[in-house]
Amino acid sequence: MQEEAITKTMQNEIEIDPETVSAEEILSHLRKLCDAGAAHEGILEFQSTVSFARVNKLFLSSKKDLMQSYAFSEGSLSAIGTENGKQNMSYRSCSGLKGVEILNEMDAIVEEIIAVLYDKLHSDPVIPGMYDVITAPDVTGVIAHEAFGHGVEMDMFVKDRALAKEYIGKPVASQLSSMHDGAVGAQQVSSYLFDDEGTLGTDTTVIDHGTLVTGISDLVSALRLGTTPTGNGKRESFERKVYSRMTNTYFTAGTDKLDDMIASIDHGYLLESVQSGMEDPKHWGIQCMVGLGREIKDGKLTGKVVSPVTLTGYVPDLLKSISMVSDKEELFGSGMCGKGHKEWVKVSDGGPYLKCKVRLG
Repeated sequence: MQEEAITKTMQNEIEIDPETVSAEEILSHLRKLCDAGAAHEGILEFQSTVSFARVNKLFLSSKKDLMQSYAFSEGSLSAIGTENGKQNMSYRSCSGLKGVEILNEMDAIVEEIIAVLYDKLHSDPVIPGMYDVITAPDVTGVIAHEAFGHGVEMDMFVKDRALAKEYIGKPVASQLSSMHDGAVGAQQVSSYLFDDEGTLGTDTTVIDHGTLVTGISDLVSALRLGTTPTGNGKRESFERKVYSRMTNTYFTAGTDKLDDMIASIDHGYLLESVQSGMEDPKHWGIQCMVGLGREIKDGKLTGKVVSPVTLTGYVPDLLKSISMVSDKEELFGSGMCGKGHKEWVKVSDGGPYLKCKVRLG
């Protein structure tokens, strides 16, 4: 099939360009954030960081004339505190296709960081077992990333390292759940016009109402598998090889209200403050470390907190247990994603609140 000639440009606009603000002004704002957090009782250390980036790329070939220029920013806050000989920490980040205005978002979460820290200082260990849980959007995002993010990167199909290859067109999740990945599917740090091979970004439906539809691919894996490339060819730098990589990976919103989801649980937990995740695309195991779980009994939050919490399970069992999906979704794009233990690139993930059944420990 003959390649179509394409000429396109993309440039995003940000509210406050970092180049128009002095380093001292930014540092002064960060110091004020630290001072506000450190003023609370029991705080041993409070840190604030922010970073800004601008990406400029040009792709030229006999058929393509593509240019993109976009900026993104990331901010993070962390607090370490102690009470009655017990020590813990709390962390929160924010990101987006933004400039210095992200500092205003950071202002708004200082008190939230402190409140979560105090909750963790008064927490108890979770009693291991199977529970009905509600995952907050940040936890939902890590489930998406680990469960069917790495597992549907189609260079893994070529190498027969992903079980998902055998389940295309088959149900793998609840009919209430749909999952997307794509550079144009959402607006976050991994949104772009074209990937590192000059393929235009797409919005790929990975799971459609419970059915695994397709994976995400770079040019080589698409050629080897006889599929259409999805614009997911990304490299860490010009010195590195292109691989199939995630962009914005997320579950889509449903119709349920969070209050109704909480009211539907006899005994379980609202899980929030994700810390890390691991996956096994060959056998579909998943493990997520979560900062805390808020106990729900008889349809109400009791105020009791458990921490830390490890969520584990077999991916299809977890996803098929999804019984409610909230009506709002949120994406997060701080941090990096590696391919194995290397090849770090920017990604984002997220989604709505999900009610499901998992094993906690």
